[in-house]
Parts: sequence; C-alpha cells; structure tokens
Amino acid sequence: MKFLTCKLAGFFSDASSSLSLLITLAQLHYFQKQYLLQKHQYALLMATVLYGYTPLTLANGKLQDNPLLDLSIEELMKVEVTTVSRHAQKLTQVSSAVFVITQDDIRRSGATNIPDALRMAPGVQVERVSSSRWAVSIRGFNGVYANKLQVLMDGRSVYSPIFSGVIWEQQDTLMEDIERIEVIRGPAAVLWGSNAVNGVINIITKKAADTQGALLTAGGGTFEQGFVGARFGGKINEDTPFRIYAKGFARNNTQSLSRESTNDQWQSARSGFRVDHNRGMDQFTLQGDIFYLADGNTLSSSGLSLEPNLDSRIRGHQEGGNIRFRWDRTFSEHSSIMFQTYYDRNSTQILPIGKTDAESFDADFQHRFRLFDRHQLAWGGNYRLYHNKVHDTSYVTLAPRAQTNHVGGVFVRDDITLLPERLQFTIGSRFEHNDFTGWEIQPNARLLWTPNTENSIWASVSGAVRTPSRGENDLTLNAGELKDIPGLQGLPFPVIGILQGSSHFNSEKLIAYELGYRRQLSSQASIDLTGFINDYSQLRDLSFGTFTLTTGLPRQLLAPGIMNNNASALTYGFESSIDWKPINNWRLQGSYSFLNMHVNSNELLKGTDPTTGGAEKINPRHLLSLRSNYDISERLQFNLWLRYTSNIAFYHIPGFVTMDAKLIFKPTKNTELFLVGQNLFSQHHQEMVADTFPTIPTMIPRGMYAGALWRF
Repeated sequence: MKFLTCKLAGFFSDASSSLSLLITLAQLHYFQKQYLLQKHQYALLMATVLYGYTPLTLANGKLQDNPLLDLSIEELMKVEVTTVSRHAQKLTQVSSAVFVITQDDIRRSGATNIPDALRMAPGVQVERVSSSRWAVSIRGFNGVYANKLQVLMDGRSVYSPIFSGVIWEQQDTLMEDIERIEVIRGPAAVLWGSNAVNGVINIITKKAADTQGALLTAGGGTFEQGFVGARFGGKINEDTPFRIYAKGFARNNTQSLSRESTNDQWQSARSGFRVDHNRGMDQFTLQGDIFYLADGNTLSSSGLSLEPNLDSRIRGHQEGGNIRFRWDRTFSEHSSIMFQTYYDRNSTQILPIGKTDAESFDADFQHRFRLFDRHQLAWGGNYRLYHNKVHDTSYVTLAPRAQTNHVGGVFVRDDITLLPERLQFTIGSRFEHNDFTGWEIQPNARLLWTPNTENSIWASVSGAVRTPSRGENDLTLNAGELKDIPGLQGLPFPVIGILQGSSHFNSEKLIAYELGYRRQLSSQASIDLTGFINDYSQLRDLSFGTFTLTTGLPRQLLAPGIMNNNASALTYGFESSIDWKPINNWRLQGSYSFLNMHVNSNELLKGTDPTTGGAEKINPRHLLSLRSNYDISERLQFNLWLRYTSNIAFYHIPGFVTMDAKLIFKPTKNTELFLVGQNLFSQHHQEMVADTFPTIPTMIPRGMYAGALWRF
C-alpha cells in the first residue's frame, strides 16, 4: 500500500498526469462493471496501470491502444450469453449448444445482412434464394419460411404466424450497431415458447451508451450496388443516452440458370432510434424502427398456372415498423425482474401473388431470484396477439380473410446447484395455450458437469412444439399443373394441384436428446462439440382428397392435397467449432456440421413438399466454415472466409465451395477503408430454390464492393 501511495503521489505531481490517472481509473471501473471482471483480474489491471506500464486512452467512450486489451474479450475471460437463461451466464456455465457471433466477427466477414452473418455459426443452414430472400434453419427442415426456428431482435419475436416462419428481408438494422448474435442450437421452448423447436437466434444490438458520437459508412460495387448508413448518439442527460440511425441500399438482380435477369433487384430504406435510461436499480429502454423495401422476382410457368397475357415478372413492396419498451430492475446478482412489451406492424404486397397486412402485440414478464442458496429460480408469463388480413387472389385464398389469434403461457425454471462450481441440474417447463390446438406442455431437463475450469460436459432432454399457422388451417393454393406424380402421367387433360389447409391440423412435436463438450485447450485455443438426436412426431404431411374433373373447357382434373399430421422423422448429427490463435495477430476459427435425416411421409407426395416429406433431400449433410483474421499491422487487416456446402438432392443442386475476402485499411484512428470480394471461387452458383411460390431458380453472383467508414 505504501508503494501504491508513492506511485499515486508521482502521478498527482502534475495536473495532466492526475487527469490521465482519473480517466484511467474511471475506465477500469467501467470495464469491471461492463465485463464483470473477477477480483484478481481487476487487481491485475489496476496494478499494471498504477505501475505505469501502459496508460489507457479513451476514444469515443471505448478502451483503446492498451497492450492488455490486444487479446479479445473471449480470451481474457469467459464469453457471456443471455439468451439461454435470460440472464448473463458464462459460456462454461451453459448447458446448451450456443455460438456467439460478435461485432468484430461481423465487421471482418464483410457480411452486409443478418442471414449471411449467420453462416458463421455451426449447424445453421443459410441458403440464398434470390437477391432479397433466404432460407435459414437449424438442424434441418429448411425453407423460405422455415417453421421450427424462433428468431428474436433484442428479445422481440419476429416469427410470422401466417406462414410459420421469418420474413428475412424485413429483419435488418445498421450492422455496426449489432453487439452480438447468440445462436442456440436445439430446443429452447421453456423460455421462448412454441416454435423454438430446432433453435433460437437472438440479434442483440448495442446499448445507446455504446454508440455515442457520429458514424457514417458508404460504398458500392457490382452486386452490392450502393449502400449508405448514418448514426448519431448523444445524451439527453447523464443518465439518458440515445441514438438515431438511418440506412439504405440497392442490390442488383441475380440471374436465372440460362443467365437471364430474374428481375429481383432489391432497394431498402430503414431508420430507427433507441433511448436508454438508468435510475438506481432500474433500467428503461425505448426502441423503434420503420422500413420500406421494394423487391421482385420472375414466376415459373411450369410451377404456377399463369393467367393469359400475364407478365411473369413480378414486383412488390413491403413496409412496416415496430416499437419496444423494456424495464429491468436488478436487486442483486441473483435477483431481478424484467418486463417487456412491443408492437409490430407490417404490410407485404407482391402482385399478382397477393397482399398481407399483419400486426402483433406482445407482453413478457420474468422474475428471477435465489432460493435456499442452491436454487436459482426463474418464472414468468407471456401474452401475444396476432392480427392479420390476407387479400385473396386467383392463386391464394384464406378463409376467413382476417383473423386475430392469441397465445399465452407461463414458465418456471430452476437451476439447482448439486455440487458448487462442479455439478448443476436444470429443470423447467412451459405451459402455453394457443387458439389452434389449445394447451401445450414443453418440458426440459439439463445437467452440467464442470470438473475443472478448462472442461465442461452437458446433457439434456427437451420437448418442444411447433404450433400451426393460418396457412395450414385456412389456406387454399393453386399449385399449378402436377407433372411428376407417379400414375398421373399420360392423362388426356392436365392435373391441377390444389393445396388445402385443415382445421384439424395439430402441433408438430419434438423430443430432443443432446450431449455437449467444451474444452479450453490452452490460453490460445478452445473447442466445442455437440451431438444430438431429434425425434419428431405429428409432422406436416399431405394426402390426396377427392379428385374432380371440371366440366368447362379446357377440362382439368383437380387434385386436392390435404394437410395432415401423419409424417414423422428421426434426425441425428453433430456440430463442432474450434477457435485458435497461433500468434497474437492471427486468429483461425473453424466449424463443421453433419446432419442425417430419415423422414416417414406419404411416398406418393414426397417430391412435392420439400419442407417435410422431402426434407431429408433438401438439407445439406455437410457444412464447413473456415475463417482467417490476420492483422498485418495496426492499420491493415486481411480476412478470409472459406465455406463448403454439400449437395441439395431435392433440387439437384451440386455442392459448392466459395470464399469471401475483406481487406481493411485504417489511415487514421477514426477512418476505415475496405475492399470486399464475395463468392470468389465461381462467377455464379446456385444455393436454393423457392419452396413457397414457384419462381425461377436463381444463380448467386460473384461480387466486389468497396466502401469507407468514419467515426466522429
């Protein structure tokens, strides 16, 4: 203590050193609070600063230019996630398959949208369908509206009840404002409710306090024709930081297999705000966004009976907005309450397919507290209202046109410490009621063993359900002429498929078994392994109804396909990821995923429903990702991202290898110049075919773009 006192006296010997020390100590205090440093880590940083090795500097509210911080946060301490248990947990204390995509990962990847960034996570299948549409899923059953995946934006569900899926082109924000993306592979229904069957993706944006100052980015290229983004962060007062942002972009069209334009150019504009307020134990957040986008495509005449003289090229637009309010009160490290509510409204119009108007309201509450020292209890409730209206066309009708649905439920979860810092048992369940199937119970049990600080082993058994959508209950769809159904060829008149929903459609069910292992191999390397077996029942299937021969000319044989729950599936696989830093300025990250699926469904119609009956042929069995992030110097970074996706047999799409590259140059501290190459190994490649309305298959092009980013 005498030594530190003398050292402090030396610092205070002149005013500039005194100010530098005070700023430094304040930064260290902020750093401890922000990242929950252990006492010995905090003491080490404090002692290092006081001894005078390296003064800390503050720029835009961030710690910079400190050799102690050359290592990433993940290497200084254990990564923390919040989606698994709805409160901060170290990754080594999580009994789930979790992967975190950080802001630095996004920045270095060159990804300009959220779906492309998700390719970094093992077990996540991301295939681009057109300029503006993706098919995204976890552990199989992929499609444009993959229906077994819960997606959240800051804890706000963006799951659409009309077609049971996510409209990915509507999910966007300023990419620089994303703090991290937490990806849970496997069921998480206890905390996040129905439809969190195969996993949960939570896109978490930065707090307003972390986005102070101004940011401007702009650029353009071949496929990414042009983009601009701006953000400003300030303070209403010391306890109330805020930010506002706006962004817009234009993306080029893709090409068909015959190298013709598919007419799917995409333009988008979006803006939003966030205000945070801290008052003692309370934290308040008010956040909102509005957007408008225009996109299009070209219908396939072989998959949809077009009206005479109707142009197959379609254009449409989507618009909407949302607002979210959240209140957190923290009593202690082990006790807190949370209340969140939001309202979302959007409209989609794609002619001649149709138009939908949808709005939703959600209220969510959670209380967490310690009981008897060994129990960490969490309980809460959720209510969600969906109202939507579908405007009928000659291709799609829903009866009734407008409908309001309600979902409500409660959950309880108990983390039980069996052996302190060694063995933890988690048990919980959600009890939920929906308008389609009534009450659903979704239980979960997990066991976590951490024999030491370097190793953790976990296992789980979980139940989850996927509730029906309006489409599966109320839909009538003109599916066009059926040409590939055995036994229907050679008829003197065309066979027209009519897809019909059923009011008797039930929830799809899953029982999942998982086993995981994490190991910190050294201070420079770690590995994460997960194996799983998923047993699905009551999956969506199709069966033929009564065939009807029309009396008018031209005569047609109408073949109704009725939705039912007669399918089942057994899937298994494993996922692995490794993080290795061979030298201080070079980081390698790799992942490999294997998936095998066995689906039992109507053999006659297996070729018509890729999302269930044909699911074993639509999901790639092998996914590989290798990333190399190399800092050539303090001003120059070179990043490579190699990916392999195996073939998709359902659409006869061969496997492909592609690579992205990003070169970043920092001429000054507040300026970044970057050059990005995407899909560099081939001029075009195919990833997926639309499984909803039949559009012509597209080829994803190679692209180059350049841009700049300034911070003020």
